[in-house]
Amino acid sequence: MTRKGWTRDELLLTFNLYCRTPFGRLHRNNPEIVALAQKLNRTASAVAMKAVNFASFDPLHQSRNVRGLSNASRADRAVWDEFIANPELLAYESQQAYSRILADFTGGSPSEQWDETLLRSRPTESTRLVRVRLVQNFFRNAVLASYEYRCAICRLDLLELLSASHIIPWRSSVARRADPRNGLALCAIHDRAFDRGLLTVNESFNVLISGRAKARASGRLHQVALIDVDGQPLSLPKRFLPDPVALAYHREKIFRN
Repeated sequence: MTRKGWTRDELLLTFNLYCRTPFGRLHRNNPEIVALAQKLNRTASAVAMKAVNFASFDPLHQSRNVRGLSNASRADRAVWDEFIANPELLAYESQQAYSRILADFTGGSPSEQWDETLLRSRPTESTRLVRVRLVQNFFRNAVLASYEYRCAICRLDLLELLSASHIIPWRSSVARRADPRNGLALCAIHDRAFDRGLLTVNESFNVLISGRAKARASGRLHQVALIDVDGQPLSLPKRFLPDPVALAYHREKIFRN
């Protein structure tokens, strides 16, 4: 029996699913994996194993001895390498693949990853705006899934109060806009503090609070949300470890010590 080869669109869809699915849910019984498999006319096991192939390329998983299939293809590696080289482009292409193939996909996840308004360009919308929105959607889903929908600092898990925060700001680097290694899952208050330079993360992945925030401490929320977390270890993601280069940029260019 001849094996059915994987098309590029199928690889992009599975990679996208990998990025937005918490690592512990990459199994054949996951409803989203089942739904994608049905759409691709493949088994849920095949889709789950293909997703694990992508996981095996992540240095963070390699350090945990996570291994993919012994017959992981060069095409799998090529997609991964393309993403590392140009996250923004591959993220956009994977979102486009979804709009072409899975426009009626109804599977949901905690992050409500597929917003139909992001996938249909109205005549008045520019191609650039659609691309921006699709890339933003990919980044949010990938970052929040990597941190298992919890704030990396306080562990708050209320989705409505979580953001996927860029370490190197969106406006400062087109290349890093979709890169989950350039992101942290943060609650509303820690996202705002990080964006305004009132907190950062050091080389050892410990939280640093700025002198400005310490000097103006007042009230219980200020104490709990900022002062008490100074020096605390960051809760690291299950994949896509924060890039030390991006964190160094944040400390040097944004942090207000």
